[in-house]
Amino acid sequence: MQPTVALDSREDLSLAYTPGVAKVCEAIAADPSLAREYTWTANTVAVVTDGTAVLGLGDIGPRAALPVMEGKAALFKKFANVDAVPICLDTKDSDEIVAAVRALAPSFGGINLEDISAPRCFDIEKRLDEVLDIPVFHDDQHGTAIVVTAALRNAAALLSRDLGDLRVVISGAGAAGVAVTNMLLAAGVGDVVVVDSRGVIGEDRGGVKAELASRTNRSGVTGSIGDALAGADVLIGVSGGQIAEEALTRMNPGGAIFALANPTPEVHPEIGLRHVKVMATGRSDFPNQINNVLAFPGVFRGALDAGATRVTERMKLAAAGAIAALVADDLRPDQIIPSALDPRVAPAVAAAVAAAI
Repeated sequence: MQPTVALDSREDLSLAYTPGVAKVCEAIAADPSLAREYTWTANTVAVVTDGTAVLGLGDIGPRAALPVMEGKAALFKKFANVDAVPICLDTKDSDEIVAAVRALAPSFGGINLEDISAPRCFDIEKRLDEVLDIPVFHDDQHGTAIVVTAALRNAAALLSRDLGDLRVVISGAGAAGVAVTNMLLAAGVGDVVVVDSRGVIGEDRGGVKAELASRTNRSGVTGSIGDALAGADVLIGVSGGQIAEEALTRMNPGGAIFALANPTPEVHPEIGLRHVKVMATGRSDFPNQINNVLAFPGVFRGALDAGATRVTERMKLAAAGAIAALVADDLRPDQIIPSALDPRVAPAVAAAVAAAI
C-alpha cells in the first residue's frame, strides 16, 4: 500500500489527515456517490473466502486459505491494476458470511468470492447480489465459465462446427460445473448433459441439480459418464474424477476435451489426443491452459471503471467474446485461448465488460 499524496510536511498532514480530511468526510456524508471519487473504493476489491473449497485441497480453513487469496490479490494488481484485499472469514455459516460481507461492503468497490464450497456458494452469491450495490462475482463459478466459453467458441470454429450443433458433456456439478453449464446454454450450445458421481443428472435430483436438469440433457441420456459421452462432441471436466479411455472412444471423432482438474486432469492430454483434435487443461505445462486469470482481472477492471452495480450475463458473455477474439485469427489445435501472460487480455476484457453494461 502506497500513499498517493506527499506526507513530508505539516501542510501535507493537514490535508491528508486532520483537519483537511474532515471536509472530504462531510462531502461524502452529503453525497455518498462521491466515495468513488474521493476514496479507494473505485479501484479496490475484497477477495473473500471461508476456506471450504480451496483449489484441489478442499476444506482447509481460513488461515490455510490465505496464501491463495494473497495470490489472487497479486494477480488483480499485476494484470488489471486493481487493488485487492484478502479476507478470510472464520465461519462456514452462510448467514454469518453474508452479514460479514455486507458489513464490510462500504469499504470496497466489488466483492470477489473465492473457494466457497457448493451448494452454499450459490446462495451466498445470490443473497449478496441482492443486497449490495457493488459487483459480486464468484470466480470459481463465473471466471471458469467465461474462459471455458471463450475456448469452446474458438474450438468450434477450428473444428468448423456451430455452437448450436454441439453436444457437450460436463463432468462435475459443483460451482464450476453449474456455472459453465449456464453460460454455455446462454452462448447458444445446443445440448448440454451434466454428469456427477451418481451419473447423468435428471429431474429426480433435488435443489440446484433438479433445476439444472430441467434445462439440460435435451436428448434424454441416462446412465454413467460413458453413456453420456456416446455421440458427444465435447467433454468438459470440472470434477477431478478420472475418466477411463474406453469412455472417450464413444465420442464423435474430431471433437474436443477440456480436462480442467488440477494437478491431475480428468483425462491426460496424451490419452485425450488419441480421440479428439483439441485438448485443453487447467495446467500451465500443456497447451491451451484454461486459466481464470484470463477473466477476473479484466471483469473487475471494466465493472469498476463503468461504475457497475453487478456483473450480468451479458457482461460475462462479452468477456468471453473478447478473450476468444484475441486468437481468433490464428487458431491452431494447440492455441484456442490466449496465454495467461498475454498483456492484451485484461484491457480487452475490461473494455468489453464496460461496454456491455
